[in-house]
Formats: sequence, structure tokens, C-alpha cells
Amino acid sequence: MKMTEPTPGAPCWVELGTSDVAAAKVYYREVFGWCAETDPRPEAGGYTTLYLGEAPVAALTPLRTPGQPTAWTVSFAVRDADALSAAATEAGGRLLSGPMDVFDAGRFAVLADPEGAVFSVWQARSFAGAAVFNAPGSLGWVELATRDSEAAKAFYTTVFGWTVGTHEDYPQWGLDGADFGGLSALDEFYPEDIRAHWLPYFAVADVEGTAARAAESGGMLLVPPTEVPHGPKVAVIRDPQGASFGIHRVGTEG
Repeated sequence: MKMTEPTPGAPCWVELGTSDVAAAKVYYREVFGWCAETDPRPEAGGYTTLYLGEAPVAALTPLRTPGQPTAWTVSFAVRDADALSAAATEAGGRLLSGPMDVFDAGRFAVLADPEGAVFSVWQARSFAGAAVFNAPGSLGWVELATRDSEAAKAFYTTVFGWTVGTHEDYPQWGLDGADFGGLSALDEFYPEDIRAHWLPYFAVADVEGTAARAAESGGMLLVPPTEVPHGPKVAVIRDPQGASFGIHRVGTEG
């Protein structure tokens, strides 16, 4: 990700909705060294911020609704959450929650694109989002997996004004040419039950070591450490509660 701070239109935060917040705190501390701090206010609903040192980098939340899957959600910074939500629904997306205020921190909404990939938008007030990107243990890349690449390009370029790189096998999302993510096609080789989704990738100094630690701590390697042609070394992991995330070697995003 070529952004170094929250930028309108770009990823600014990631949250894990999980069936076991306490277990997730332990797991991600072992994998990334994150420290957890749960908001004690009852109205915060157990919202837990994860820190890399003193820098907020991600969050954990209990599952809120029946049938909600355990999954990471990527949040994109916006200047106006209400206007963006309206634009997304007009372009064929669905509003799942919000827009609503979160104390004095900001305003957010949860949406799904026309293929069903869930994401959220964040209109910052006192809280801008992650305090660090691209460093080991922080968000470094986001990837949309979809079965209709052309429809995805049309939706996200219309709603966010993103650029789409010309990489034939792996188009990349960007703002004014500064890439922050990619588009992966769910072709006939993927099981039908794998639906469109956003996947966060966290930067790490050692892909093999982090992947081994993630597996030893109770996770499952979905994609073992792999050198991507003309790209970084990556791995994809499923945590013990079933949420998937990626890792990539630091300094090799995009």
C-alpha cells in the first residue's frame, strides 16, 4: 500500500468480527504481537482496539447479528459516509448497516457491493484510523476476490473514483495511480461456496516464520508461503474461529 496515512478513498482500518473475542486477542498477540484494549463503556459493545506498540492498527468486535460470519472487514476512509452510502446503493450495492455515529470518533456504514463483498466506510472525526501502514504487523494491502471482475471495476471506480492498473492477471486498485490493493478473479477452480469478499494483508518481516507461528497457534494455512511472480512472498491464513487474512513480506506491496 503506497499510502502512509488514512486517505479519503483508501483503506484506513480493519475490524474482525469474531465468535470468540478473548481467544482472538490471544491468537493475534501470538501471531503479530498485538496488544488489546477493550472499551469499558457498555454502549461500546465490547469493541476492542488492537495496538502495535502504541499505534492502533485494527480492532475486534463480537458478532452482532444472527448468521453473521466470522470475518475481517476492510474500512475505507470517506469524507461523507451518508453521501458515499447513497452513491454505493445507486450503483447497485446494498446498505447493510448505518450510517451511524460512533461517539465522537466518526461516522460509519457497512455495505456490500453488487456481488456481495462486504466493506465499510469511515468518516473520521476524532479517530482517523490506523496510525501505521506497511510496517511489520500492520495493514499493507487489501484484495477483492470476485466472480465478476468487470462489474467490480465498474462499481468501485464509480463509487470511490479508484484507478485500475493495467496488470493483466492482477489489476490493482489505486488513487491517482498510488496502488493500495488488487483484484483477484474467483474462477471455475474455486469452490462455488466461496463468495466475493475483501481480504486484508498484513505486512510481516518473515512470511515463513509468521505463517508457521500462525499455524502453531491454532490457525490453518490456506495458501502456504508462496513467491508471487513479479510480486511479493505471500501466505493466506484462517484463524481458529474461521476468519481469513493474508500476510506479505514488508516492502513488497503492489
